[in-house]
Amino acid sequence: MRIAILGAGSLGTIIGALITKGSGSDHDVVLIDSNEAHVKELNNSGATITGFLEMNVPVKAIMPAEMSGIYDIVILLTKQTFNDVALKPLLKHLDENSTVCTLQNGIPEEFVAEYVGKSRTVGGAVGFGATWIKPGVSMLTSSYETVQNFAFDIGEIDGQVTPRILKVKDVLSHVGNTDVMTNLMDVRWTKVLMNATFSGMSAALGCTFGEVLDNRTAMEALAYVADEVIKTANAHGYKMVFMQGKEMSDLEILKDETPADKFDFYHEVWGRHRALKASMLQDLEKGIPCEIDFINGFVARKGKEKGLYTPYNNLIVSLVKEAEKHKVVPKFEENIKHF
Repeated sequence: MRIAILGAGSLGTIIGALITKGSGSDHDVVLIDSNEAHVKELNNSGATITGFLEMNVPVKAIMPAEMSGIYDIVILLTKQTFNDVALKPLLKHLDENSTVCTLQNGIPEEFVAEYVGKSRTVGGAVGFGATWIKPGVSMLTSSYETVQNFAFDIGEIDGQVTPRILKVKDVLSHVGNTDVMTNLMDVRWTKVLMNATFSGMSAALGCTFGEVLDNRTAMEALAYVADEVIKTANAHGYKMVFMQGKEMSDLEILKDETPADKFDFYHEVWGRHRALKASMLQDLEKGIPCEIDFINGFVARKGKEKGLYTPYNNLIVSLVKEAEKHKVVPKFEENIKHF
């Protein structure tokens, strides 16, 4: 099969390298990215993984304009902010049997399906994190054990278990454990919770997940962020699922409960990701727009549709938008005061 990793950034570099290494000569794997220096380094020196996994893998990388022929499976990892730019040139490289698996943040399946067709679209959530270091180098910021156990949850939009989703599973299993889910939208909402909490706070405060875990004020705010996500999802008919070895619905703050009642849960799950820095924060550091509208902003919009107030998600959006506007990186000691 011909497999394309479209968006070979922090996660795409690692995923592409591990699929290339694991599949050997069985598949023709190519990493596609618009960063010319990155593509050149990948071809010249291979994909270098640092952090919780140290590895160098020879890979094939190209620029989007160099795409050729038909791809059987496309793993979509571009930022949602670049969907128009990424998907339009891809169309001529798909046929009726091609599958596009979006592993983007948020809930992108509907938008991707509008471009490439619902019959070609499947989706999933990534269970680990990475940071782009420099051309050719990406750092795994979650433990390798986490990758092995919780790499991906994927599925068809309608929940069926089809031959093509099993093919995607086989490909992604070269990275780590990949579960096929029959409730993809529940999975997506659960991943939104995971992103809106620690990624949202990491971006708003300019810090790692570990720094959020170590600050009581940040953790109390984060617990309310999660509660808002769960109540919004429930209002739309979705529920949290079992993820990262835990029942995520338990993070809802029920009557007579306090945010502190949830702290042990957060430390148990996200303690494995202490070194992780949100991709949204990485974008702010680069001075480019981030995906806040597709994560915390998405929760705020969906809450409003049901008459739910989401003040903590709203605040995160406001702080990140302010940083984007002035092209600055949020400072923890300044922004924590807002919570």
